[in-house]
Amino acid sequence: MFKKMTKTALVGASLMAAGLMMVPNAGAIALDDHKSSASIPAPKEFISTHQGRFNGQRVSYTARAGDTYLRNKQGKPVATIFNYAYTKDDVEDPSKRPVTFIFNGGPGSPSMWLHMGVFGPRRVVVPSDADADDGAAPYNIEDNLETLLDVTDLVFIDPVGTGLSRPLGDEPGKNHWGLLEDAQSVSEFVRQWIDDNKRWNSPKYIAGESYGTPRAAVMSDILTNRMSISINGIVLISAVLDYQNSRQQHGGLMYYVSMLPTMAATAWYHDALPNKPENLEAFLAEVRQWAITDYLTALAQGQRLTAERRQAVVDQLHAYTGLKKSFLEDTDMRVSVQRFFKELLRDRGQTVGRIDSRYLGQDMEDAGEYYETDPFNSSVANAYNVAINDHLQNFLGVDLDDRIYNLSARNMDGFRWNWNERGSRPNGGRYVNLIPYLGRAMRRNTDMRVLVTSGYYDFATPFFGAENALAERGIPQDRVDYTYYQAGHMMYLHRESLTQFLNDIRTFIQAGAK
Repeated sequence: MFKKMTKTALVGASLMAAGLMMVPNAGAIALDDHKSSASIPAPKEFISTHQGRFNGQRVSYTARAGDTYLRNKQGKPVATIFNYAYTKDDVEDPSKRPVTFIFNGGPGSPSMWLHMGVFGPRRVVVPSDADADDGAAPYNIEDNLETLLDVTDLVFIDPVGTGLSRPLGDEPGKNHWGLLEDAQSVSEFVRQWIDDNKRWNSPKYIAGESYGTPRAAVMSDILTNRMSISINGIVLISAVLDYQNSRQQHGGLMYYVSMLPTMAATAWYHDALPNKPENLEAFLAEVRQWAITDYLTALAQGQRLTAERRQAVVDQLHAYTGLKKSFLEDTDMRVSVQRFFKELLRDRGQTVGRIDSRYLGQDMEDAGEYYETDPFNSSVANAYNVAINDHLQNFLGVDLDDRIYNLSARNMDGFRWNWNERGSRPNGGRYVNLIPYLGRAMRRNTDMRVLVTSGYYDFATPFFGAENALAERGIPQDRVDYTYYQAGHMMYLHRESLTQFLNDIRTFIQAGAK
């Protein structure tokens, strides 16, 4: 792959009156909010043309990195979403060319993980087998020969407060930082990008990772039912849709049920089971079935459970997790993942990771209930930060002197996420559940399909939790597909899983072609 030309796009300021146009920026936005509309600069865009071979096909494409201004009802710019679009050149019929909108999660994360890890035209190479961290620069940033530009255009979105996206003027960031606020903000960007690029009749896909999956679920409802924009498909990467399946709360049962298969997979991977089965998939199918039947029933019985039945459950949990029976007795058959990280390999003096339980750590001391830090944390972050900044400057030609690429919206003044999904009424301690939003969109758009991609070793968004959520009423089961990988939350870090992951999504998009 090579770069043919880089230039700054020059568009007349008069075009701003037409709406959310992407035009040159006379200045830059600092990390803190501007406090007056007078300080709002014009948007800026950087355009470059490239060629690459993706999935064996030669593709000439244009890269556009720049601001899209979101405006309020009075037409005043209130925020900029800095985005990165890679579109194939010389497409005769845009209605035959899909476009995929991509974002990460957090909440408060930019899209750099999916951008530089799996979908972008270039990717940073990090250790694949969870046996080393990413070290220090220089990192290997290579052409991504497997990316999806052969079948779809790609638009990477950094939500407000992340990457180079910011609130503008006196707009408070909180207007974009919340379950509903964020989905509305990103949906408005999608509508504007479609309009600016005349792609109304193109097939449209959304790919979101982690918290990006709740965002995608709410967006599907907003786009379908408020904006009349039908989405052809959604890729839910490491999905978390009904939080009772992944967050511990007193009295909740589905958390323990949903986490058990991931505990079993982790114990299997680290040879911690009393009798290790040969086939992981068959083993996990057995664990799933027991978890959703016998285990769930036993937990629901509470203190009504007989001593004989209780012992049988403890014995089975020991067989599936490798945890000591005495520990399982002491926890009343309810093992939090935080305890599991420390307890599974305590006799070896090792801890396992939350984001990817293949990763191992070693605490200062072996005592205690909880690990000091997730062993995964130090493994890849440095490489991705370097990679995105290098890519912006040296591949896309982005030059914004005073705007810093923000790795998290949590660095912004006043950042606080509003988890309330019921407007002004309090949640009252309810679990957040986004299944109703997704189900409503799927029922009203019978062409919309869902692909759920999960890593077996992911405790942040357990794969059985996604299955349990999507089994709830209101979701058309014949339009939901699942794929699984021998990796964790970011399954594409594992080299073999990366290839399978991209091929699965490529097949999903191609299957939607009419």
